[in-house]
Amino acid sequence: MVTIALISQFIPFGIVNAASLAPRSLTLSAGVGGDAGAKVSGTVNHNFSFKLATDNITVGSIRLKYCTTAAAVPAGLDCTTPPGLNTMNAGPTPAATALANQAGVTGFTIDAVNSINGDVVLTRTASSVSGIPTISFTMENVTNPSTNPITNSGTFFVRVSVYAAEDGTGATSDTGTVAATTVTQIELSGIMPESLVFCVGKTIATTNDVPDCRTVTTGIVTFNQLFSPSDTAFATSQMAASTNAASGYVITVNGSTLMSGANPIAAMNTLEIPIHGIAQFGLNLVKNTGINPIGSVIYASAGTFGLNVGEGITNGTTNGTTRKGEATVGVYDQTEKFKFTTADPVASSTNNGAGPSDSQIFTVSYIANVTGSQPAGLYSTVLTYICTPTF
Repeated sequence: MVTIALISQFIPFGIVNAASLAPRSLTLSAGVGGDAGAKVSGTVNHNFSFKLATDNITVGSIRLKYCTTAAAVPAGLDCTTPPGLNTMNAGPTPAATALANQAGVTGFTIDAVNSINGDVVLTRTASSVSGIPTISFTMENVTNPSTNPITNSGTFFVRVSVYAAEDGTGATSDTGTVAATTVTQIELSGIMPESLVFCVGKTIATTNDVPDCRTVTTGIVTFNQLFSPSDTAFATSQMAASTNAASGYVITVNGSTLMSGANPIAAMNTLEIPIHGIAQFGLNLVKNTGINPIGSVIYASAGTFGLNVGEGITNGTTNGTTRKGEATVGVYDQTEKFKFTTADPVASSTNNGAGPSDSQIFTVSYIANVTGSQPAGLYSTVLTYICTPTF
């Protein structure tokens, strides 16, 4: 909800033999019920501030007179209370006689005997005030005037008078008028629908540090080298996902192993470490930093001849709150280990307090090993990643 700010202006209120309070202001602020300060008919706080004009004067009361005009009209109309205004519940709590946030000159209470709606008397034990201080205080639980049916808003004025007497009568010393306005509020609304953003490609870039599916590069993903029984070929692709689904999302991989006609490269249906000279096709979703094949020996976890494959999650480390995506725990999140089984869940946002997750980029690493007798040919496969949210 947007609230139009209060229009403030300062209009002098001239009374013979009375000095002008300056500077002076009335600010309308939100009340305890949440109504914005300038809301038409809202129950809000009226914050007054004004500097005395006369030094060494006796201050026993202050009168706040709410009017539709800044001063008396020559035709004889003195003051008309703004329609809809209610000052009778002013105070920290309804019907209370105390004021909030008093400063400068303090000790005031609302005089319940001499106050009426729109004409509030603040009283204190009369005493001399020196130094020309700035007086400020807040009247809470004031109901703003209602809407002017012609202008759909309503400017009103408060004539402020300082008295030596404690009941708001007699001669005034300092006076002034402040102005404020109520306005029709601007209400904005919008709908956030159920959302899933998911994309897959060779690479995905970010815009302002947010994964941007408009930047996906497409085309055939090729391995880095020819297949060989003495070396490991690898390739990578990326995908990004986000959702506001209450139970998060699950990403599955669907398809077949690498094939050349009727000749396959065996899929790694169980989690395995790559081995030279054995037919293997698998993938994982982590950064592999030390693959080191030596003949038919199991890959070491580190070594001089290690190659770096994959990046894991490259945008937005999983934190369990705003970013919950991660590779399937215990399977596709194992460094230097690979697997491929169609329909397997390879990533999800269900393990970190399952729920909505901001976008993250996953890098999928693929490896291929072959035997010496692997038939020659062009090996390929079509993999489909499916992201399923649960709302």
